[in-house]
Amino acid sequence: MKKILLAISFFTSVSFLGSCSKMLNETPRSVLVPDFYKTAQGVNAALDASYAGTRTVWGCEDYFSMTTPGTDEFKRGNDGNQNFMTYDPGLLPSDGKFKAQWNNIYTYINTCNAVIQFAPTAPGLTDAVRRKAVAEAKFLRANYYFVLVQLWGDVTLTTTFISGPVTSANRDPLAKVYDAIITDLKEAMPDLAPGPKGIDPGRANAAAAKHVLAKVYLTRAGSKAAKATDYQDAATTATDLLTTAPTLGLSLLPDFGSVFAEGNENNAEVLWTVQHTSSLSYNGSPTQNNSTPDNMLVHLFVPQYEKIDGMARNIRDGRPYIRAVPTKWLIDTVFAERKNDTRFDKSFQTVWFCNNPGSIPVWPNPLPPGAPAGAAPGKPKMKLGDTCIYMPQGKFTDAQIAAAPYTLIPSSKYSIKMSPALSKYVDTKRSDMNAPSIRPLIAYRLAETYLVAAEALMQSGHPAEAVTYVNAVRERAAFPTGDKTKMDITVANLNPDFILDERSRELAGENVRWLDLVRTHTLQDRLLKHNDDNSRGNFKSPKHWLRPIPQDQIDATTTGTPYPQNPGW
Repeated sequence: MKKILLAISFFTSVSFLGSCSKMLNETPRSVLVPDFYKTAQGVNAALDASYAGTRTVWGCEDYFSMTTPGTDEFKRGNDGNQNFMTYDPGLLPSDGKFKAQWNNIYTYINTCNAVIQFAPTAPGLTDAVRRKAVAEAKFLRANYYFVLVQLWGDVTLTTTFISGPVTSANRDPLAKVYDAIITDLKEAMPDLAPGPKGIDPGRANAAAAKHVLAKVYLTRAGSKAAKATDYQDAATTATDLLTTAPTLGLSLLPDFGSVFAEGNENNAEVLWTVQHTSSLSYNGSPTQNNSTPDNMLVHLFVPQYEKIDGMARNIRDGRPYIRAVPTKWLIDTVFAERKNDTRFDKSFQTVWFCNNPGSIPVWPNPLPPGAPAGAAPGKPKMKLGDTCIYMPQGKFTDAQIAAAPYTLIPSSKYSIKMSPALSKYVDTKRSDMNAPSIRPLIAYRLAETYLVAAEALMQSGHPAEAVTYVNAVRERAAFPTGDKTKMDITVANLNPDFILDERSRELAGENVRWLDLVRTHTLQDRLLKHNDDNSRGNFKSPKHWLRPIPQDQIDATTTGTPYPQNPGW
C-alpha cells in the first residue's frame, strides 16, 4: 500500500492507558520512528493515534458524502457536489474524497496493528494495561475495516505493522475480512470496560463492541459473504446487549429530543462517540488534501436562510454549506404523522427568527387579502426576534403565502436552496461562523441496537419478537404529548420496507443511510421511487453498489498483481 505507514505523527500522547479523566487527553508530538512503538510510551502513543484517526471518518465531510446524500433521505443541495451526490458520470476513481478516506483508514489501521503487535512485549506495562491496549486497538481496527468493506467490498487485510512503504497489495475476499472483523470484536470484549459509563468519553467499551458486532452480522447477511447463521447471530448479539443494558447504565432516553441536545452527548443512550476538540493542533489544514479531522456536520445541512429578508448569518443557525437537503419523500411520507410521532420536529429546524434589522420586509400596498390585524402598507412585517421564516408541512395557496407576516415556505415549495435543516448537530459554542463543531459525534446509540435486533429477528423468522423492539423505539417517539399506544405496530405491519422507513424516522442524517440501502439491496429501487434529482437516471448497476477503489491505490501498486478496480469503474 502506498505510504501505508503515513505514520502516527500528529496525534501522539502518553495518557490513554492511564486513569479515567473527563475526556481523552491528546498531545501533539513530532514525527516518530517505528522502534518507538516497541516501548511503553510508544504503545500509548500508537493507541492515541488510533483513536485520533476516527475523526477523519466520523464527522468528516468525506464520509458524509459517501453515506448520506444520493439516497431516499437526502439529495444534493444547492452547493453539493454534483458528481458525488447524483452518481454523475463525472465521478471518477481519482476523486479526492475516495483517496483521503481510503488512505486515512489504512494509516490508522496500521497504528492499531502497532499496538496489537508491540503491546504484549513492550517493557514497563502491566498485564492488565497490555490487554486493555490490545482490546481497544482491536475494537478500533474492526471499526475501520467495517467502514472499508461496506464502501469498497473486497479490500486488503493487513494485521501486522508495516514499517515502510510497499509497492504490492492484494484484495482479500470479503469473507476473510468479515471474519477478521468479527474475531477482533469478540477478542476485544473481555478486556474492555463493560459499558461507557465511568470511563473517558469516546473510549472503546464492550457494549459498543457488541453493538458493532450485531451490525456486522446483519450487514454480512446481505453480502456475498453471507453465512446461514448471520441473521440469528445478529439477533442474539443485539438482544443480549439490550437485556444487559440496564446493568450497564444504558437505556433509551425518555425524550428523543434530548439524545442530540447540545452538551448531552454522553447520555445513557450513547454507546460510543468520536471526540472532537477546539484545539488548533488537531484541526484540519489546507495542506492535508481533504483529510481534515474536523466535525463538519454542523454546516452541511444548513440552507440559504441568510438570503431571506430579515435574516443574517449567525452561529446558532449555522453557516449555509447546503450540501444536502431532505427529499420530499422523507418530509411528507416518512414523517407524515407528526401528532404522535415527535421525531421530525426534534430532528429538523423549520423556524428561523428575525435577526437582521436592516432587511426586515415591509407590507406591500395594497395589503394582500387575509393580512393579519395591524398590518399596514409600508410598515415592517415583523420585529427582531419574531418568526422570520416558517417551513410547515403541506400545501398553502399563493394567497396564504402572501398574507403571512413572515416568509412562508410550505413543503410543496421546498427547494435545493431552502429546505428544513437537520438540527442534530447544532453547535452554538463554536468560536465563529466558519469554525467546525467541537461537539463529540455520536457514532452508535442504543436506539439503533433496538432496530438492529428487530430487523434481525424479522429476517430470522421471529416477527412477533421483532415487533416488541420496534414498538419500544416508536413509543418513545410519542413523548411528551403523543399517544404512545397509537405508535404501536403489529406483525401485520412488519416488513423490510417498514424497518427501513423506521430507521429513517429514528436515524435520519446519522451517516448510515447509503450503507443501509446497499446492505438491503434497495438503493436503486428507492432512488427511483423517492429521490427526484438526477440520481435516478445516473445510477448504474452493478457500478454504484460499491465505491471505486481510489486511482491512487491502483497506480501505487507497481509490483505483483495489479490492484483490481470495482465493477463498472
